[in-house]
Amino acid sequence: MSTEKSDATETLEALHTNEWEAEMRALLEDGDADADLGMAMAKDAQRLVAGELTEAEFAKRYHDAVLEEFDVDDQELPAALASIEDGDGLDDAALADRLAALEDGDMDRREVMKKMGAAGMFLGLGTWATTENADGPSPPASTAGEDEDGTQYGMVIDLEKCDGCLACVVACSQENDTSMGANWMYVFTYEDDHQDGENFLVRTCQHCTDAPCEKVCPTTARHTRTEDGLVLTDYDVCIGCRYCQVACPYGVNYFQWGEPDTPQAELDPDHVYDGRDRRVDSRPPKGVMGKCTMCPSRQDGKMGEDKVGSTACADACTMDAIHFGDMNDEGSDPNEYLERVRSENPNDREHFPNRPADTVNTFRLLEELGTDPNVVFVGNEPGPNATQVDGPVAYEDIGEVDRRKEVLDDGTFAGGVSP
Repeated sequence: MSTEKSDATETLEALHTNEWEAEMRALLEDGDADADLGMAMAKDAQRLVAGELTEAEFAKRYHDAVLEEFDVDDQELPAALASIEDGDGLDDAALADRLAALEDGDMDRREVMKKMGAAGMFLGLGTWATTENADGPSPPASTAGEDEDGTQYGMVIDLEKCDGCLACVVACSQENDTSMGANWMYVFTYEDDHQDGENFLVRTCQHCTDAPCEKVCPTTARHTRTEDGLVLTDYDVCIGCRYCQVACPYGVNYFQWGEPDTPQAELDPDHVYDGRDRRVDSRPPKGVMGKCTMCPSRQDGKMGEDKVGSTACADACTMDAIHFGDMNDEGSDPNEYLERVRSENPNDREHFPNRPADTVNTFRLLEELGTDPNVVFVGNEPGPNATQVDGPVAYEDIGEVDRRKEVLDDGTFAGGVSP
């Protein structure tokens, strides 16, 4: 094995500095959950998505502790895997029965298989078809093809077009009735040694295909919708432990400490529950975690057919910088936009001074961690010496609270933008 550190390991080490740990520990100690357990799970969740731990190893390490702390651990499948790897648990037939029970419950087959991942080969899951599920197709040995064929919502955000107007921030706050300071969209303005002038970074939830925040949730309140890959929080199931907040490397989670600014009675009922009748949209209630949802009630047609395939932030962007859609569909708006940008004047240095002369620069935030983020940025990524500066529009001018420095101090972007 090579002695050289991987990009993921180096980035994790940058995140896990003494300053970062102090910030995250203080955050957890403000709540009621075990801070030591939360910190350990957060670090290992990031190692899990980086491929340095398996699901079974993670479950074996934390299943008992989570049960003791919360009297619940709904991560049933990883626990089953851990018992099998120990050699003292379920045989193939018993595992098949367990999987069938999960499918009959809240998990459909695609979600079960996605959680299984490569472990399916090891466990010989062809036996699944020999149980009561025999009338259905046997699961594939690998879920890669299924994931590629299924819908995966995400965004392309063109930083070269962003002018820092904060219209996306306002639209998101208004549509979701978030409380003051709990902005699900943020626009960072920064200066950088290798970029000219004023630069912007639009930060929203990355809706990762392999989300660390989901790994640490003891109740599976934080979950991925199997039909479109959106990472959501079931407000009726969340217990407010805040483990997802410290496990996320992007700093996009907001805990609702007090009563929300907008009472429940004033929320649009069509903008609270998604098509599964799960309470995952609009602002969270007191004691619950919230973050960008990419508007699932819109995608489910509950806000009107004209809203399907749109988000509030993209609708509000007058610069045509935000493009939402299925990242697995070549004909979707974000992919067509990427193709158009790559084909139209790729060497236009006059209008795009930050763009390398020979290519269109794109990046995903911290993708070396293995989270597989579903937001692609057009433009230059902030370098290690990037410094935050005042933007052209102040958050106070739009009736919001500027928490950008606090977000950056929490260790987001592995220190890529410093206050």
